[in-house]
Amino acid sequence: MERFFKLSQNGSNVRTELVAGFTTFLTMAYIIFVNPEILSTTGMDRDAVFVATCLAAALGSAIMGLWANWPIGMAPGMGLNAFFAFSVVGAMGFTWQQALGAVFISGLIFLFLSVTGIRRWLISGIPASMRSAIAAGIGLFLAIIAMKSSGLVVASPATFVTLGDLTQTGTLLTIGGFFVIAALDALDVKGSILIGILVVTVASIALGVSEFGGIMSAPPSVAPTFLQLDLLGALSFGIFHVILVLVLVEVFDATGTLIGVAKRAGLLTEGPTHQNKNLGRALMADSTAILAGSAFGTSSTTAYVESASGVQAGGRTGLTALVVAVLFLLAMFFAPLAGSVPAYATAPALLYVAALMLREIADIDWQDVTESTPAVLTAIAMPFTYSIANGLAFGFVSYCALKLLTGRAREVHLATWIIAALFVIRFAFFPEG
Repeated sequence: MERFFKLSQNGSNVRTELVAGFTTFLTMAYIIFVNPEILSTTGMDRDAVFVATCLAAALGSAIMGLWANWPIGMAPGMGLNAFFAFSVVGAMGFTWQQALGAVFISGLIFLFLSVTGIRRWLISGIPASMRSAIAAGIGLFLAIIAMKSSGLVVASPATFVTLGDLTQTGTLLTIGGFFVIAALDALDVKGSILIGILVVTVASIALGVSEFGGIMSAPPSVAPTFLQLDLLGALSFGIFHVILVLVLVEVFDATGTLIGVAKRAGLLTEGPTHQNKNLGRALMADSTAILAGSAFGTSSTTAYVESASGVQAGGRTGLTALVVAVLFLLAMFFAPLAGSVPAYATAPALLYVAALMLREIADIDWQDVTESTPAVLTAIAMPFTYSIANGLAFGFVSYCALKLLTGRAREVHLATWIIAALFVIRFAFFPEG
């Protein structure tokens, strides 16, 4: 391990890497409960999604560790799973098989962008305010999903949404769970989100709101979702902008996370190109993980910002990521426990992740109306139209329009013009897609 991972060269040792890997796993393990809950709303087999989530996370983390030698864990991403379930399948009416096909195609495009260097060009061309707005908007989207599933908000013919019944047991459990997670995180307790989910699950079972299915068993079959992706269906015109959104969010989210965590670990030098011999491998690792995840039967796999917790614990090499991979494989034996987790337990986790993502709005340039207005439109359109895609469309088109109308068109990078044009074409020629 010393020779393969270059531990001493990176100022680390086996014990430190093991602790760092376990720390990272604890902070991101909530996904094995949340992802099946979200994707099962599409009709996908919950147990199969649970196994697919563990396998995708294990494979992605292993590739990152063994090939790129970076201490970054990977798993199906929050936000993209909500887009998959509630926008692509729920609102647009595509089958989950077609949605998986779209994820696979986006992975191919993502891989091509990474290999050719276009990925870095796209990142450098997208305004910083828009990148921040996308993260904040996805956070708001997750928030409304969490509040709806928990009963905190309900439909209203007069005001569209209104306050739910706060005397319901499940709703009260969600509120309590949120405070538990937030308080534990404020106290710097590792795995605060996971602990919060388990606390609410135990309380829910004790109060008779949900049933206990057990703790451990042999892993369920992944067959119901394995290789079920419908590539031909995903090639229809109507799903064109779905693939566009998947690629854009994957590019921003994964690249930003990789660079941010790697810089914190001291793996990158400062500068626009972020020089490091393994950066290219890391970019390729998350691209290939998307392809594998779609084959197993889950939404896009991405690098997890929670990996920063492992870096904080001393993780500096791929051994940290390999430990994460092994722990996700072991997690497959806890399917009964995952099946016992009710929506009231995952809702507070979603709501807290939303609160964390909204921190991004601080990085928006509020003094420049041509920057802040498109950013705000991006963020608020996602929950109000119940679509991440529409939020991106509102943002990019308005950004280009405002820069053009104020005589500042030269400030807009070619990549932004291209993305805005693609959204205009989508709405002009495929309005029902």
